[in-house]
Amino acid sequence: MTGVPASTAGGAHAAGGVRGGRRGTPAVRQAGVWNIANILTMIRLLLVPGFVALLLADGGYDPAWRALAWAAFAVAMITDIFDGHLARTYNLVTDFGKIADPIADKAIMGAALICLSWLGELPWWVTAVILGRELGITLLRFWVIRFGVIPASRGGKLKTLAQGTAAGMYVLALTGPLATLRFWVMALAVVLTVATGLDYVRQAVVLRRAGLAAERAARREAAADPAARESTLGEVGPAVPTATASEALVATAASAAGPQGRSAEKPAAAEPAGREQEKGQDAPGVRQSGRETRR
Repeated sequence: MTGVPASTAGGAHAAGGVRGGRRGTPAVRQAGVWNIANILTMIRLLLVPGFVALLLADGGYDPAWRALAWAAFAVAMITDIFDGHLARTYNLVTDFGKIADPIADKAIMGAALICLSWLGELPWWVTAVILGRELGITLLRFWVIRFGVIPASRGGKLKTLAQGTAAGMYVLALTGPLATLRFWVMALAVVLTVATGLDYVRQAVVLRRAGLAAERAARREAAADPAARESTLGEVGPAVPTATASEALVATAASAAGPQGRSAEKPAAAEPAGREQEKGQDAPGVRQSGRETRR
């Protein structure tokens, strides 16, 4: 969608067909799972086992197989660049992509480092530092995800570029001056890995502290504003029937009269019964006088 306000695109029906919907709310199209960005991510995931097979083929030392493994690794790195760019540019961000993209990144890089260490071309401590940092940062993101998202920094992007370049140079099994160059590129990647990891930890701590402070401030504000709580209770509480104006006047008059007023009302109510009794007493006398007259 182009983000046209609902008020200009059909009113409440454009806002989701719900009566009373907020006018002016932009309509947002949810991207489908099968889009070009997610397809590139899945291709990168499928390249991981193929890359491992090519790198370890024929004992892992055949230059031809290593060149094919480097080609698969390069394709995976290129798709990593393009799928994120396409997802952000064309609004193709999906929940699947948010989960699958970092998994694919860490899978291809982890496979390369572990295989290279297995072949004895890369120290195991380098692999442990890089993979430990990646796993730790992932857990750190989940730790602070309810307070916000830690954005990718320029240092993090440079770290990814250095890691990919260094790992690719090791996959090619270079010799001579290029072998010396790949050592320094990998050293730069390790330094950037540690530095950006510490920066992510700092950002996570700051973000969590700010989030907790905001939550405490919101609770204090809610506790110090009883009118807000009463209005909230009035909105969600049960409806209480109210007396009409005439009923309120009658109740006020009765309370003002007190016990005397209530006792004075009783004879008035009993007056018809007294009249009936007087009529009942007079009736026999009338009948007697009639009999005496006839006599």
